[in-house]
Amino acid sequence: MKFSEIANRLTGISSPILGVSWQPGELEVSAARRVVAYLEDRRVLYAPDELEVPSHCVHSVLELRRFLTSEIGKLDGGSEFAASLRAMRAACRKFLERVGVDGDERTVLYANRQGHWASWTFYSALGEMRGTFGVHLARIATQFQIDVEDKLAVIIPEKDSEDRD
Repeated sequence: MKFSEIANRLTGISSPILGVSWQPGELEVSAARRVVAYLEDRRVLYAPDELEVPSHCVHSVLELRRFLTSEIGKLDGGSEFAASLRAMRAACRKFLERVGVDGDERTVLYANRQGHWASWTFYSALGEMRGTFGVHLARIATQFQIDVEDKLAVIIPEKDSEDRD
């Protein structure tokens, strides 16, 4: 998906100083490209639920959280980009807490059982994490004018039906 299509889905982007054009530094631009390329290879963010193996998802989210932490450490902590990465990392932590990685592992063990409470918990946590990533991915792609592969772009929120008219 082209960044211009992503920009059309957004209802607005705030700027710290009104009326002033902001050019991100080279460090942030290359980091943003690196992050988007990494996210494009994380199936946990976009693969259909029926194809997911819960234990693989957990492993992937752990790797994703480590990657985001590493990227955050290379940036100016006060930038909008860094804030988006921190929000995505927080979504990873929340997912891992909800599925019980540090405690009750039953959610991961029984998540593939149709109708089991563990599947509801697991897939709702996965959907919430994907939603958070979609919002911040849209912000990053628009801010840095980066195209996003169509497979990953499915998590970018659509415009509200009222906004389309």
